[in-house]
Amino acid sequence: MRMERELRGIPLWLLAEYLLELGGHATEPGRVQGDGWEASLTQLEDFRVGSLAVGQVRIAVQGSSDAMALLLPLLEKKLLRAGG
Repeated sequence: MRMERELRGIPLWLLAEYLLELGGHATEPGRVQGDGWEASLTQLEDFRVGSLAVGQVRIAVQGSSDAMALLLPLLEKKLLRAGG
């Protein structure tokens, strides 16, 4: 199973930290591996609207269906952002 997303407004280092908190370990820069899953993180060019620039990161996670079923809901919870 594979999931790929582009995320805005979260730095790459923080996304990597979230994956470490969810049981992963860094295998090399931009890669985190956990029990039955592996994630690749890529810094993208800033998203621009007029003079506003927001950082973007691409995450690609692949793994067994069981591992992904456990990981993805927990990761989604960490990615929630409140407006304000």
